[in-house]
Parts: sequence; structure tokens; C-alpha cells
Amino acid sequence: MITRKALAIAAFGLMAAGSATAELLDLEKDELTFGFIKLTDMAPLAVAYENGYFLDEGLFVTLEAQANWKVLLDGVIDGTLDGAHMLAGQPLAATIGYGTEAHIITPFSMDFNGNGITVSNEIWEQMKPNVPLMDDGRPQHPISSSALKPVIEDYNARGLPFNMGMVFPVSTHNYELRYWLAAGGIEPGFYSPENISGQIGAEALLSVTPPPQMPATMQAGTIYGYAVGEPWNQQAVFKGIGVPVITDYQMWKNNPEKVFGITKEFADENPNTTKAIVKALIRAAIWLDENDNANRHVAVEMLSRPEYVGADYDVIANSMTGFFEFEKGDKRDIPDFNVFFRYNATYPYYSDAIWYLTQMRRWGQIADTKPDEWYFELAESVYRPDIYLEAACLLVDEGLANEADFPWDSDGFKEPTPAADIIDGIGYDGKAPNAYLESLPIGLKFGQTVVGNEVQG
Repeated sequence: MITRKALAIAAFGLMAAGSATAELLDLEKDELTFGFIKLTDMAPLAVAYENGYFLDEGLFVTLEAQANWKVLLDGVIDGTLDGAHMLAGQPLAATIGYGTEAHIITPFSMDFNGNGITVSNEIWEQMKPNVPLMDDGRPQHPISSSALKPVIEDYNARGLPFNMGMVFPVSTHNYELRYWLAAGGIEPGFYSPENISGQIGAEALLSVTPPPQMPATMQAGTIYGYAVGEPWNQQAVFKGIGVPVITDYQMWKNNPEKVFGITKEFADENPNTTKAIVKALIRAAIWLDENDNANRHVAVEMLSRPEYVGADYDVIANSMTGFFEFEKGDKRDIPDFNVFFRYNATYPYYSDAIWYLTQMRRWGQIADTKPDEWYFELAESVYRPDIYLEAACLLVDEGLANEADFPWDSDGFKEPTPAADIIDGIGYDGKAPNAYLESLPIGLKFGQTVVGNEVQG
């Protein structure tokens, strides 16, 4: 636990010294507790705390690591936590009542990219004959799951389940792993209201494993691979137990990742406090990306501390500082593996929310077909660019951010993602969710539902 409450007098002194141009809002609540999971993409929270940005806003924040995503979400809902680093799918799922029901909103997206899919050494050796090589003999990236398909078919033919791990049913990692598998012709399974295993009709069986436990679970042979955020892919490389086969940046260039989640009730009752929180987080995101990631080594040192991520400095640096190691010695430049502010990464786009909702529908977590308007209305009720832009405007007025860095005229939708930026060659337009679902070869189509062990309709 990290707390400033006992340092109130010193904190005000730091605030005054650190940002002479900051203007304090009339805060409804100034002592706050935020939750996080030990992943590198919690960095905006750590930086806002360590660099004094929360204090600049008059906020006395405690950061508390949580055991898992369910405990974290429950803490926000019951008020034990005022807000948290969340899976983007969690506010959406809670708001539609998938799992625990509560109206959660996000006024701030925490990052782009940052995830990978790793397989065990044994599985990698079986995949390698199916992977094209470059002139220097290294595997050609991105690696399609079509290289894994014959391996899974062999396991299934021998009556052996092919188990893989992801971090939570509504996590980006679940949807990215499913996306990658399906893009190579592998069935990742469906959900139904009666069967929430997600393994109906699956060729690869996906189940939940907490992020820090993934390398050890794979080493034990319980799972053969996993999708997770950093540093737990790089940890497998350092331990010599597995090989990351693809990053999500290679799968879908600059895809949305975590969000900062609060209840709608908190935002409604504490509008100035909410804006102050977002101001501090925007400043942290700017710091993380400014000057071509010049501050990343400092950020890595912060994150390596046990109260944050607690992994070795070198493990975290392997992805946070512009490159990614796939096998020992095979380091490749991926400067945008972690993006915290560039490309409007912090803006909570409706189209990002809609992509998550389409994946919930694709795999049966949303059981029935919904009209396009349903997706638009739900996205607007959860993602709150209005709050974000109010906070950004204050930062610009205070000289703490550049006006040109924010999408003031956005309607909340990104330009469609081109097919060339996505591994299956299928573009995405958030303004046409049902047309997008129809374009995906594997997954539920218009009018289809999962009944028992089969897709009907």
C-alpha cells in the first residue's frame, strides 16, 4: 500500500513548488484510493503518484495492488476503491449486467497495445516448421495462428485438450487471443447464458489465469500458452520457458487497452474531483511518451518496485523502452509496443468501446443480435470524452498541455482501422458494428444464438 494521507502538510508544500501555474478545483473529495493489477500499463497511476501530479490537483491518493480483476471491480462497485486501472471490457460488461451489474464509466483510456501471446517451448518447436523464415533465419513476423492450427489438430486427434490461458472473460487478452486464433482458422469457442466457460465448440480451450501466475502455470504444463500484458510475456523469455509469438501491436496496430474506471455515481457526486483525477492522469501519460519516450527508463525503475509491478528492471525494460524480445537474442524494434499518449491514446473513443462490445457479441457473451443504435448508446453511457476534454481544456489553460495534442472536434469515433493494420485483413469501422460482425468468418452472425452446444439461426 502506498499512502500520502500521513504526509498532508509536506504534500501541499510539494504541490505549490511543483506546479506554480496549476489551478485547484473545488474538490468534493480529496482522499482517494485507487486499485491496480501488477502490469506495466498501470504506469499512468504510478507516474501521477510519484511525480506529484495527484498532489498538484490537491488529491491525496493511496494506490493498492489488487489480487485479481474481479476483486478490483468489486472494490470499485462497493466503494472500497474510488477508481481503478481496469480491463476495458469491465465497465462495459458491468453496465450491461454481464457478471456483476453496475454502471461504470471511463473518462480516460490508459494506453494502446502492451500485450502478447506466448507459447511454451514445446509448442513453439512444433509450430516452427509452419513459420516462414527471413533471410537471416529468424521467424518472419507477424506469426499467424495458422502455424499453430496443425499442432492443435494433432492434440485434438489424440484426444488431448489444448489449454491456453487469458486473464479474465471480458479482458482484452481474451478477445485478442480469440481474434488471433480465429484469424488462422482455429475455433476458440462460444459462451451462452447457460454455459459461461467460453469453450462451446472450441478447438483451443481458453480459461482464466491471473497474469503474474501465467509463466509458472505454463511451465507446469497446465496451459500450453497464454495472452497477457507485460511483463509476463518477457518473463517467459527471461526464464527460458516460452516464446512470445505475436504482440497485439503486430496483430492490430494501436489497439485500445486498459481504462481508468469509476462508478457513474462517483462521477456524478464528485464532478470536480473526477476532472482533477483525469488531469493528473493526462499529465502522467504525456510524461511517459514525451521526447520519444525519454522518460521510460525512469518509469521502468518505478514499475520494478515491489509495490507496483515488482518484476526485474530488465524484464520490464524489454518492452517499455522500444523493443521486444521474442526468443533470447531475437530483439526487435517495436517503439509503439507501449503507447500512453501518442495518437490520442488517452481519449475514450466510442469506437473503442464498440469494438469490445462486438467481440462480446461475436463469442456469445451478448446472447442476441442488437441493432447498431444499441452499441452507440451503450458506448456513450460508459465512455465519457466530455469529461476528458473538460480536464484537457483546464490543462491547456494552465500551460500544462498543448492544445494541438487533443481531438477537440472528434465525434467520438476514430477513422476506420484499415485492413492492412489488422492480422486477418478485415478493417474495422465503429460506426457499423453489425456489418463488421458479418465480415468476420468465425463468430456469431446476425440472428444467431448459442443453444446447448451449437450455434442456431
